[in-house]
Amino acid sequence: MTKSSRSSRARWFKWLLLFLLLAIIAGVVWRILPTGKGQGGMPPGGRAGAHGGRGGPPGMAMMGGGATLVHSGVAATADVPVYLNALGTVIPDASVTVTSRVDGQLEKVYFTEGQKVEAGQLLAQIDPRSFEATLNQYQAELSENQALLNSAELTLARYRKLYAQDSLARQDLDTQIATVGQYRGAVAADRAQIASAKLNIEYARITAPISGRVGLRQVDPGNMVQSSSSTGLVTITQMQPAAVTFSVPQSNIPELIKALHSGQALPATAFDQDNSTTLAQGEVKFISNQIDTSTGTVALKATFANDDEALYANQFVNLRLQTRILKGATVIPSQALQLSSDGSFVFVIGKDNTVTRKAVTAGPAFGDDQQAILKGVEPGDRLVTEGIDRLTNGSKVALADETQPTVTAEAK
Repeated sequence: MTKSSRSSRARWFKWLLLFLLLAIIAGVVWRILPTGKGQGGMPPGGRAGAHGGRGGPPGMAMMGGGATLVHSGVAATADVPVYLNALGTVIPDASVTVTSRVDGQLEKVYFTEGQKVEAGQLLAQIDPRSFEATLNQYQAELSENQALLNSAELTLARYRKLYAQDSLARQDLDTQIATVGQYRGAVAADRAQIASAKLNIEYARITAPISGRVGLRQVDPGNMVQSSSSTGLVTITQMQPAAVTFSVPQSNIPELIKALHSGQALPATAFDQDNSTTLAQGEVKFISNQIDTSTGTVALKATFANDDEALYANQFVNLRLQTRILKGATVIPSQALQLSSDGSFVFVIGKDNTVTRKAVTAGPAFGDDQQAILKGVEPGDRLVTEGIDRLTNGSKVALADETQPTVTAEAK
């Protein structure tokens, strides 16, 4: 093959490659740019369908005439409770450390740790023999002094007769009167000592001062116990009823004392630490008479029957206190309320399906999905709940609740 023929074949091959490349590019352009019905039979300019235009989320499509598809809700009225939330601590209605009132050896324990006991129930016994011996001694001294007193009184009676007959000196009569008084005092002292000895025997039987549940035993049988010990044998806590102490900001004081100082009780609910489980229902009747200057709060106490003992001593709980009820308040779906740098606002849908942005004053939450509105919305107003991010003041909207049945019928 000559050199010229080889050069001619190379040029022909280059032109073939260029033609193939141009064909590929033309095919790609034809598939991307719609012509006539275009790909999938879509008419020219038909970018917005039932599921929104390119770049728009489903359900937020631009409808015919430029209307934005949105979801809506209606403002209504309801009695809305107003709550205060605070962190509280459970305290027992009473907590008593059971100690011995006499010194001695702990002989026996009659309770089981964690047991529920009643007031007056026997808990432990201290060896009473030394107290019984002391009692017997005092009783013997009483018998002796009573005999001496009887003898002195008989002698005094004779002395009075002799003195009346002028047969006895006045000094002897006075001496006998003093002797009788001395023995009477001794008898009275013996009786007091006997009462004290009997009381010590009674104190040797340690009983529950209150009803409640006992804790862990602090002293085992066989040990010596002292009345001066502060450790005690066991602690009893009374958790039925139980109380929860909590604090609220001082700005709430006027509203609280208006109810509490008039004898009204405010409903309260105790929740667990995760604020997900209701532990008990109770009421608040008591408020402190002074403000904590270090925190600017005032302390309150809520009481609970605690029949199921769900509240435990020193437990941390979340407390919700109902302070009042807003009668006939306007409530809207929570999704309709929006926040901005200018404050809270909603989009109100007019009769011509044009939205108006309105500033509102939000009140307390109501239920799981509603919000009380104090100002800016009237009952019966239609509000946008979904699709708000595509709206501006004066935008035209189409309600998904109204258009959905038509779409469904076409799909069938």
